[in-house]
Amino acid sequence: MQKKLIAIAVAGALGAPAVALAQTSTVQIYGTITYEYGIGDQGRNRPNVDYADTPGGSAIGFRGEEKLGGGLSAWFQCETSADVRAMDQEGWCTRNSAIGFKGAFGNLHFGRWDTPMKRALNQGSVGMEETGLLGISFVAFGGSGGADATQSADGNVRQRWKRREAGLTYYESPNFNGFQVLGAFSSGNRAADSGAVDGTTNAKPRIWSLGATYSAGPLALGAGYEKHNEFGALGAVADFDDEGWGLSAAYTFAGKVKLGGTYLDRKWETAPGRTLKKKTWTVGVNWAIAGPHSLQASYTNAGDSKGNSLVGIGEAGGGGAASGPDTGANDWAIAYSYAFSKRTSLKFGYHKTDNDRNAAYEVGNLNLDPTARGDNQSGIAFLIKHRF
Repeated sequence: MQKKLIAIAVAGALGAPAVALAQTSTVQIYGTITYEYGIGDQGRNRPNVDYADTPGGSAIGFRGEEKLGGGLSAWFQCETSADVRAMDQEGWCTRNSAIGFKGAFGNLHFGRWDTPMKRALNQGSVGMEETGLLGISFVAFGGSGGADATQSADGNVRQRWKRREAGLTYYESPNFNGFQVLGAFSSGNRAADSGAVDGTTNAKPRIWSLGATYSAGPLALGAGYEKHNEFGALGAVADFDDEGWGLSAAYTFAGKVKLGGTYLDRKWETAPGRTLKKKTWTVGVNWAIAGPHSLQASYTNAGDSKGNSLVGIGEAGGGGAASGPDTGANDWAIAYSYAFSKRTSLKFGYHKTDNDRNAAYEVGNLNLDPTARGDNQSGIAFLIKHRF
């Protein structure tokens, strides 16, 4: 009996430092785990496929904050993609991750984060998933997710305008009764990390992003502008720039029906004196029917490409814009969702993309060769989400 008491006392003494650390630590563990499984129709001459994915922000994160006095705090966040399929092996801090300071002046941070443009468009992105078989972002925004202008001008996903960009210096203003201003720019690492450092090549691709959001009561609004400097092909003498602007809005009626929409206007420089232009818009609804039951639906329209470009942008990567006439698409998605709790939900849905004769938009991670333009794709899937 005495030996047992001694063992318990020793264990308690050894564990005391850990207990004290846990009581004073500011670090929080959080995350979302998702799993999607469905059937995809990849179009003519491509096989139907059953596909497993982990879309919708599946991640595990660590964040913490230290009070420095005088209303100033230091904070960090490291968020990493979590693929429960065990197919994509990711490194640390691959999603929204940064270190910064915040206080009465606002929030200044440095790292990888959703750009102000993306956050502005998110205000009106209603009734839709971003990625996966049920995701609409390829048609609406050229894709949504990680991007990196700091490494290579030809690998920075030029078609994507909902970006989680690397190497950002980021400022967020204080929240003024629901209104907030956001601004960010990326670093010019490529000039040092690559061999292309002379004055005749596009050696320093960079993102500049501005946004303003308003969210109070049932109303949400967003406006954004983004410029991509020196995104031309490697070795090009011309200084090719891309730019886009967007608007979004959402309103919730009687706490039950949320309507939202977005508008995005983009322009790419593809050669000296040549540009490619594309406009897209979305509308969506999220109807909380009763109790745990809800219904979501969205429609996306991509207009024909305009301008005098002889080439498209990013078609092989999904969500790209082809040049010329008949290069638009119509996209529909509808889903039923059941919430088991505030943290766990199950969704069943259907998604279809109808491409014009010269368009090659894809559904989720399905494959569509840009040379097979005009094919349509669709998918039906269930999606599990658990937040912790």
